[in-house]
Amino acid sequence: MKRATSLIAMIILSAAHLYSQNLTGKELLEKVDANLSSKNRIITSKMIVHGQRSSRTIEAKTWTEGDNKSFTEYLSPEREAGTKMLKLEDKLWMYSPSTDRTIQISGHMLRQSVMGSDLSYEDMMEDSKLTDKYNATITGSETIDDRPCWVVELTANTPDIAYYKRKLWIDKERFIPLKEELFAKSGTLLKRIEMKDVVRMENRWYPKTIIFKDVLKSGEGTEFITENIKFDQKIPDYIFSKASLKR
Repeated sequence: MKRATSLIAMIILSAAHLYSQNLTGKELLEKVDANLSSKNRIITSKMIVHGQRSSRTIEAKTWTEGDNKSFTEYLSPEREAGTKMLKLEDKLWMYSPSTDRTIQISGHMLRQSVMGSDLSYEDMMEDSKLTDKYNATITGSETIDDRPCWVVELTANTPDIAYYKRKLWIDKERFIPLKEELFAKSGTLLKRIEMKDVVRMENRWYPKTIIFKDVLKSGEGTEFITENIKFDQKIPDYIFSKASLKR
């Protein structure tokens, strides 16, 4: 019985692999989007910022609805607790409890680091599906962490975007990027991303750990760890309001 089960598993794996051989770049991105995107989600996370001399951990809870609404409340450490961020469409506000002020993050400020991490405010704004903003070309295949991957190059099809080009290594079986490089329009490499601890949850594959490295910045990178995530939850409308920043 055990041998028969193993044989069936091998047949399914082989069929999935053969199917993936015939996918176009756009179809690959659609499968990636199906894993990473959702109508809405609630995430409790931990961000570990590895500096040159020491590391620090920042905990937060985030509510996201589609591509255009997101609300984050930072829970710890004490210095950051109570700080909140609200994204509505292409606008971003931040509330600081120490000053009791709300400011809008815009223009060049969007490129600044979030709390000393390797993520910028622009990164925090990027929730849209890859298929909405990029054209994809499959350029080859490589192995990442013993997983066969498609190498896919993306080029932006819209001018208003943080990264004009991207290079992804997409797992051929699970359709999740395991590695990514982000480039400016000039071709300059800006960031590297690794996705690890990929698990099956709610009929999708999802990376519980994402490691960001800003190559233009010192330090050992930033780990973004998802501790709990719920997809397609009902989120009250008041969460995505400026009033929630001071609530």
